[in-house]
Amino acid sequence: MNPIIVVTLLTLAMQGGHMGSRVVASLLALNLGAGPLLIGVLIASYSIFQLGFALIVGRISDRHGSRWPMLGGTMAFGAGLIIPAVWPTLPALFISAPLIGVGFVFFNVAVQSLAGTLGSAAERTRNFSTLSLGYSSGHMIGPVIAGVMIDRFGFGSAYIAFAVLTLCPILTLALSPRLGANGNRSEPQKSSAFELMRLPSLRRMIIVSGLVTTGWDLYTFYVPIYGHSIGLSASTIGAILGAFAAASFIVRVALPMLTRRYSVESVLAAAMGIAALLFIPFAFIEYVPVLMALSFGIGLTLGVSQPLTLNLTYNRSPAGRSGEVTGLRLTINNITHIGVPLAAGSVGALLGIAPVFWASAAILLVSGWMSRNDK
Repeated sequence: MNPIIVVTLLTLAMQGGHMGSRVVASLLALNLGAGPLLIGVLIASYSIFQLGFALIVGRISDRHGSRWPMLGGTMAFGAGLIIPAVWPTLPALFISAPLIGVGFVFFNVAVQSLAGTLGSAAERTRNFSTLSLGYSSGHMIGPVIAGVMIDRFGFGSAYIAFAVLTLCPILTLALSPRLGANGNRSEPQKSSAFELMRLPSLRRMIIVSGLVTTGWDLYTFYVPIYGHSIGLSASTIGAILGAFAAASFIVRVALPMLTRRYSVESVLAAAMGIAALLFIPFAFIEYVPVLMALSFGIGLTLGVSQPLTLNLTYNRSPAGRSGEVTGLRLTINNITHIGVPLAAGSVGALLGIAPVFWASAAILLVSGWMSRNDK
């Protein structure tokens, strides 16, 4: 099987567990009496410990290959899912979330670095588009599985289902020693990774990636809270998030065609502008079909962000430092993963949900403007 197909399937399993566990954690915390601010702290804890590892994993992948970071990360990820399954309490959630986050960043940095090395430079856009289908599929199945499992079998069973899902990447990586085994074997870089931010075009695209991630995080963080506030079931909330993920899958299938006709920067800028418009009315609507339609539209627009920012960032990377740049990009993204839930939880508690969605719209407009003006 084509290696990019294999790593895409592994990414699907990991992303499904990652997104699903966030939904389960939010709803379980609500069920245990937590408010928006505490849930914001919980979701931020998925990312807080990733900050110290993303750059390290990138350098390891550059030097020694992606297989061992991917395998070790997957095993830690699975362990994090087991903890709240057997101990469904708030303290367990605050142990589980960082462990899941650290495991995921080991896998995530390594798999993105690996995808960039498969095939020629001309095949890179297609490879990143293919890999992004794994992410969007995981975004789609994770919340849906979470909602169905919670409603039918309970929170513990939902965590167990995602833990079982990680067995596929664990076994594949353990039994495929050649997959992602080779690094570039270059001498370690003596300069700081953050010195890469002095490159203007690379810096701009990393900032755009962080802004887009902020909009994405605000959406996935607040949809469960908003759905719960208007009395929607876990399955319905999962279906709304599933519509978002389904749309992101669809648009990524068409992405190579769009970028052949229009520039990558133009597609990204237009998508962010449309996404901003769709965010504005979301918090005023309670009719589920309309929420599904808006979610689908937001998925179509935000769905282009990950493969395009990843591709643009990778193409601007200095030779031999692509894994390090991937780690830097994800470090910046993880800062937003931490700050956004904390800020959104505080704003939501003080001002309500609507201002959070309006802030998301403004952030996406800025990211679209910066994308259009990328040089």
